[in-house]
Amino acid sequence: MATFQIEGGKKLKGTLEPQGAKNEALQVICATLLSPEKITISNIPEIRDVLKLIELLAELGVKTERQAKGVYTFQADDIDLAYLQSERFAKQAISLRGSIMIVGPLLARYGEAYIPQPGGDKIGRRRLDTHFVGLQKLGAEFKYDADKHFFSVKSPKLTGQYMLLDEASVTGTANILMAAVLAEGKTTIYNAACEPYLQQLSRMLVSMGAMITGIGSNLLQIEGVTSLRGCEHRILPDMIEVGSFIGLAAMTGSEITIPNAGVEHLGIIPDSFKRLGIKLEIQGDNIYIPAQEEYEIETFIDGSIMTIADAPWPGLTPDLLSIFLVVATQAKGSVLIHQKMFESRLFFVDKLIDMGAQIILCDPHRATVIGLNKKVQLRGTTMTSPDIRAGVSLLIAALSAQGESKISNIEQIDRGYEQIDMRLNAIGASILRNES
Repeated sequence: MATFQIEGGKKLKGTLEPQGAKNEALQVICATLLSPEKITISNIPEIRDVLKLIELLAELGVKTERQAKGVYTFQADDIDLAYLQSERFAKQAISLRGSIMIVGPLLARYGEAYIPQPGGDKIGRRRLDTHFVGLQKLGAEFKYDADKHFFSVKSPKLTGQYMLLDEASVTGTANILMAAVLAEGKTTIYNAACEPYLQQLSRMLVSMGAMITGIGSNLLQIEGVTSLRGCEHRILPDMIEVGSFIGLAAMTGSEITIPNAGVEHLGIIPDSFKRLGIKLEIQGDNIYIPAQEEYEIETFIDGSIMTIADAPWPGLTPDLLSIFLVVATQAKGSVLIHQKMFESRLFFVDKLIDMGAQIILCDPHRATVIGLNKKVQLRGTTMTSPDIRAGVSLLIAALSAQGESKISNIEQIDRGYEQIDMRLNAIGASILRNES
């Protein structure tokens, strides 16, 4: 198990350019299954989860080629559906939650798809009902093998329908959308997720010949077409990395510039950091965070404690709640962090408490943070990364702490952040990677 050894308390200074968005990459790579023509995607983050998905598609029969760093071509003109029944596929897919999004494209184009119950982050139960109920509405027959934990969907023909999703699931919306573009007739999806990832997927599908209206809203309307062509697509900067770097700068009192941040796609993320008292300047498509000795959390108008909560887009993305929580530990003032969308994402706070943070875990969804105002540094400790987002939050805490910290299970961090240790070391951090 690989580890990070971090010497904390160092000021950082420099430029951190965000990688391509992981969540978008997983969606648009799956969308390449919808066409037999060549598709080129650029700004792909070469991180563990994305590379696993590319490998899975290659074994499925997709011709994949790396043209340059972050630039890949895909051509799904000779798919081997028998591979979906293999042990090899089951092992690959079960370790990658994003693999669930191959179901919609395969069902739409080939009339059948199979997938094991995916794994992924241990951040609580993430049910798949939205995916399969939506596909059933389009005409698919759904079966679940409880012994093998395997899902299957089949349909000789999909037909457009009206549907109201029971939750605004990002991957669920993506799966249904990808199936609907090749269904016969009109599909209306209400309560659709509308994150920038979905907007990008929709735009890519339109460039392939799909007919989609309502992009960026929670009401998508799709007129099915008989086939899709190839295209070129560029992935947005990763808004989760952008938020992570803003938090890193504040927590370590560092001066950091984030170029090519995709500012117009960040929604309320910058303003949410400002509510914690963090100064930042938008300079075109760049974000500049000056070094701050302290930052003070706002209160509500009546003086009560600020609450920061996640919500479906355009609300605050749940992937950044752990960053906000860590950053609040060194702020002046108190804040309630309310994680509404997942029930286990706050269970890493015990590690922060061990480092000296003042946090009360109220229940699986809420934590009250009493800021130390940088008067008392966190202290270095030994810990384990439980998932991607908590892992990088612990890394930020360790970089601000006094003394040495060790983080194990950093494979989790590598799943979402490309060469994060090398990039941070380049601006003054001291992170040693130990492979074992």
